[in-house]
Amino acid sequence: MLEKIIDQVFPPYCGICGKMGKKWICSRCYRNIKEKVKLKKIKITKNIIVNYLFLYQDIFREKILHYKFNEESYLYKTFSEIILKDKKICEFIEKFDYIVPVPMYIDNKKKRGYNQTELISKEISKSLDINYDNKILIKNKMNKTQSLLNENERIENIKGVYSLRNPEKIKNKKILIFDDICTTGSTVKECYKIIKKQTKEISILVLAKSNYRKVN
Repeated sequence: MLEKIIDQVFPPYCGICGKMGKKWICSRCYRNIKEKVKLKKIKITKNIIVNYLFLYQDIFREKILHYKFNEESYLYKTFSEIILKDKKICEFIEKFDYIVPVPMYIDNKKKRGYNQTELISKEISKSLDINYDNKILIKNKMNKTQSLLNENERIENIKGVYSLRNPEKIKNKKILIFDDICTTGSTVKECYKIIKKQTKEISILVLAKSNYRKVN
């Protein structure tokens, strides 16, 4: 519903500079950021790798914060377009059967009005013609905000928060977990562990990697 409203109310304009046009990121802004958007990897445990697209700094940090907390939901179009313009990133995503966004607790989602990872995941899935499901991985309860905690507190805070619904849907499938930011990696690590037992293959993709030190 939100996507349809955005398409009807907001004509395409660049989410970076605000210039109206036919795309959600203009050619000039895309040239300016293109070299900073690359599929990179970082190990957060011995066996878990997080793939990320850019560092959580400068214009990327500013726009993610606006997207999440300033009710600028239309920016999912800009982030999706940035992803879809990169052939290597698209080829990576297309290897998977499902994109599964990291969920929000239902009360938090209602308060914000949308889950930022869901909007991008759904847009990507439509463009690349792969399955999207936001009801497989669910968040059972409200926990403290991760960004307010240190590394050890984050690990404890996230335990038991997520669970699977209808796990048979992803049995022996290749799953891509999608999130916006990886800081210590505790959130995506917990989601990975829950899904892992049911799947043939599982990977993690996030928009941005924070410079906070990684989980050991």
